[in-house]
Amino acid sequence: MALMTAQEYIESLRNLKTRVYMFGEEIENWVDHPMIRPSINCVAMTYALAQDPQYADLMTVKSSLTGHTVNRFTHLHQSTEDLINKVKMQRLLGQKTASCFQRCVGMDAFNAVFSSTYEIDEKYGTHYHENFKNFLTMVQDNDLTVDGAMTDPKGDRSKAPSQQADPDMYVHVVERRPDGIVVCGAKCHQTGSINSHWHIFMPTISMGEADKDWAVSFACPTDAEGMYMIYGRQSCDTRKLEEGASIDVGNAKFGGQEALVVLDHVFIPNEYIFLNGEYEFAGMIVERFAGYHRQSYGGCKVGVGDVVIGATALAAEYNGVEKASAVKDKLIEMTHLNETLYCCGIACSSQGFKTKAGNYQIDLLLANVCKQNVTRFPYEIVRLAEDVAGGLMVTMPSQKDFESDTVVGRNGETIGDICKKFFAAREGVSTEDRQRVMRFLENMCLGAAAVGYRTESMHGAGSPQAQRIMIARQGNIQGKKQLAKDIAGIQ
Repeated sequence: MALMTAQEYIESLRNLKTRVYMFGEEIENWVDHPMIRPSINCVAMTYALAQDPQYADLMTVKSSLTGHTVNRFTHLHQSTEDLINKVKMQRLLGQKTASCFQRCVGMDAFNAVFSSTYEIDEKYGTHYHENFKNFLTMVQDNDLTVDGAMTDPKGDRSKAPSQQADPDMYVHVVERRPDGIVVCGAKCHQTGSINSHWHIFMPTISMGEADKDWAVSFACPTDAEGMYMIYGRQSCDTRKLEEGASIDVGNAKFGGQEALVVLDHVFIPNEYIFLNGEYEFAGMIVERFAGYHRQSYGGCKVGVGDVVIGATALAAEYNGVEKASAVKDKLIEMTHLNETLYCCGIACSSQGFKTKAGNYQIDLLLANVCKQNVTRFPYEIVRLAEDVAGGLMVTMPSQKDFESDTVVGRNGETIGDICKKFFAAREGVSTEDRQRVMRFLENMCLGAAAVGYRTESMHGAGSPQAQRIMIARQGNIQGKKQLAKDIAGIQ
């Protein structure tokens, strides 16, 4: 099959029997639901750009498995150039959507599981690597979107999976059969889960021998029997349900999506199993996936940051303060912070290396430094955006007020007339354009889009302490001490 178009992707979702719940009820036509559709549009952009000759070199690549042209989101990185192009592609998509386009987690899972299964087979003589290659070939040939599911609910975080009062706090095997396994549990905060054709499930922490039943990785279709999803709330999300509220929504076309993915005795055939009890390799999968995903944030968040900076500059222009030195300096600082994040994404990519399996892995230390900066800099970028935009960003009347024909003035002025009069922008700029940029910034800084930019910058791919642990592990303090001893003449 050739690369899918954006419309073919959307139509392919209609063929799935995915169970989706929201506000306590099952959503039958979730593809066209106004709260979900913007996130589908984001994923569709990964297909649309792959069809555009202008972006073909960035969005598509020759498969190392088949030699066919595939979407880069289904690719196994074959060089440092591939790793760099991944970051460039993610920045481009952030610029085009100003949101989370959701396919990164699957791509990062592919590369982590590919190299890990090779080393598991090397030790145990299992067939996980061949299973995975067959699965990924199917994904590439059909241009599928796959969600990478890692984060378990965890329950009492002071206890290992096998010590939990409820064993379902971590995904685990409840039955082993000759033809496969049966699994139970859940994954939280799953980006793009509803919009994916398949899922790859991975462990979320390192494990010990007692946790063997929880050391499991596998793939299954999103509409597998026993699997369902509960849609996550976002700030201001019900604005999308308001009739004609395109301005108040902020980013009306695109958006992110998270869900709780529940596995209720789901059967997984042997050919889709990539880890089944080899507990000492759970940490390897976690570490490699986290490294790739922390690299990703040096691209996607930078692209969204580009749009935030642009909207902030527009707000300053509409307010008539774009020439003020203080405003210029704030825009410079926002740009400096954003490009620093990009530098980290490119740096960890350029220092990548070949794994035993043949694909390329990023420099883990630099990837964790990249994500550590991402937990900080977008917050400062957003603070500066709010500073420049002004308080109107969060105090402006609703779109319905601006469109109201209710008479309130002594000369027959309507509520709409009054709003347009007193919230007018500089000469030559329509009040509606000012409305639009203010609501857009509100959405980016505080609303639904903030989930995919600001808050996800903190917790996506692991919260700050997770990166600090890895930085401590990878930082080679003993080696640095020896450098100082050598120069200082200390024996």
